[in-house]
Amino acid sequence: MAGRTDTGGSSAYGSPGLESGLRPRGERTRMQALTLFGYAFLSNVALAVLPHEPAVIWYGARLGLWPTTLVATAGTVAAALVDHRVFVPLIRRFRDASAHSQGATWADRFFRRFPFATIALSGLTPLPFFPFKALAFATGYPLQRYLAAVAARSAPRYALLAWFGVAVRLPTWLIAALFVLLLIPSLRMLSWLRPNAS
Repeated sequence: MAGRTDTGGSSAYGSPGLESGLRPRGERTRMQALTLFGYAFLSNVALAVLPHEPAVIWYGARLGLWPTTLVATAGTVAAALVDHRVFVPLIRRFRDASAHSQGATWADRFFRRFPFATIALSGLTPLPFFPFKALAFATGYPLQRYLAAVAARSAPRYALLAWFGVAVRLPTWLIAALFVLLLIPSLRMLSWLRPNAS
């Protein structure tokens, strides 16, 4: 009773905002992890245009480095699984229907020589992932190897982004501005890929 002070886990042990932000507890943590998983899935499935970088930075400051990395990577691998199951049969059907297919391009030949490294190292580039995804599907890259390569591509990238979120603690308005800024080139590339109606 006497002599006992209730700190409530606050500033006696350091910055309360930082500790509660890095290690939220209970239902809030589970909901944040589920939301991050869903966003990582949606921002990587098919020809997704949603940028994942701002979300990973934001959640890094709230879930912590490794939980953010693992959850975001799991969502990305789940999206890769759906993509492979859906698009590979469609591409094979399209190729079978067009018997007059042209010879392999230099990108096809390069990818066939170094498929895993091409996918894994693409995470170090600022390029969107769907050109590499299309190469993997067009060349019939096996599912298990594709998922492993996507995990190897995503985990270091997400770890770096989550670490940045923990270390810098960007304000929410700046993360929202970064989201809009990164969305613009994705939308422009998507409109460029759409065939012209002339």
